[in-house]
Amino acid sequence: MVDEVLAELPEWVLERIDNLVIVVEDRPTPEQDPEGTGILGIYEGVSLSDRGFDYFGYAPDRIVIFYRPHLELDLDDEALAAEIRVTVLHEIAHHLGIDDDRLHQLGWD
Repeated sequence: MVDEVLAELPEWVLERIDNLVIVVEDRPTPEQDPEGTGILGIYEGVSLSDRGFDYFGYAPDRIVIFYRPHLELDLDDEALAAEIRVTVLHEIAHHLGIDDDRLHQLGWD
């Protein structure tokens, strides 16, 4: 499902993605979800808007999509696919430099 979302990304988004890997893991670690809220995904890295002219030699940023918290939502296939899509797009937005406040304004939280 994550691959399907990525395949649907518009060209302008694909052109902006830089030094990024996207992985699917079982559950977040305590470091990734210190409050234990069961997050669905996380962006780890330096967003494009925060990179300066001296940005080089960094390990790739990571977007991690957690599949068990998604499954625990107990959604039907269509709703699950929609939720995964929102999670992937939300984390890609962070890579592009869009913060949670702006995502909330856009209705993507």
